[in-house]
Amino acid sequence: MNETSKSNGNITSILSQLNGRSIVLIGLMGAGKTTIGRRLAKKLKLPFADADTEIEKAAGKTVPEIFEEHGEQYFRDGERRVIERLLNEQPRVLATGGGAYMSEETRTTIADRGISVWLKADFDLLMKRVRKRSNRPLLQTDDPEAVMRKLIAERYPVYGRSNITVESRDVPHDQIVVACIETLADHLRQEETAGA
Repeated sequence: MNETSKSNGNITSILSQLNGRSIVLIGLMGAGKTTIGRRLAKKLKLPFADADTEIEKAAGKTVPEIFEEHGEQYFRDGERRVIERLLNEQPRVLATGGGAYMSEETRTTIADRGISVWLKADFDLLMKRVRKRSNRPLLQTDDPEAVMRKLIAERYPVYGRSNITVESRDVPHDQIVVACIETLADHLRQEETAGA
């Protein structure tokens, strides 16, 4: 079987086994959730949503403005509501903000209505990527590297509870998308076998 037909077989298998669930990408800022999510959704012919974009639409403000005007807790409350709404709609690929999965309530919602995929990236890659953009509220500090190390220490053990982990490496995005598809197909096959 060539790579294309294998990939198409995996895609068909994923779509038939999602059973109404969404694919939810989690991970730190810079892990590639939005970029990979868009491409993954296109491959799977599913709608794509970015939770931060949806929050901005609902609030009429950017994420940095929400943080600045109302604080992180206010943002997290809105984030939880938006993710719940999106997961109650049709199946999709959903990219979440880096802190979303830290909420127990959000983790439960994702577990009930989705399959969580952790895009796991190492410190150097995350810093390389986040330095390209200045819209990261948690990194608006004198020592963004220390903040990133702290976030890795706090969040990686929780992200580790996700259904699937895919290494986000410094390679073409399509390679990560293929890894996501293969890992998802394997996970769903195992799930089906366990339930049989």
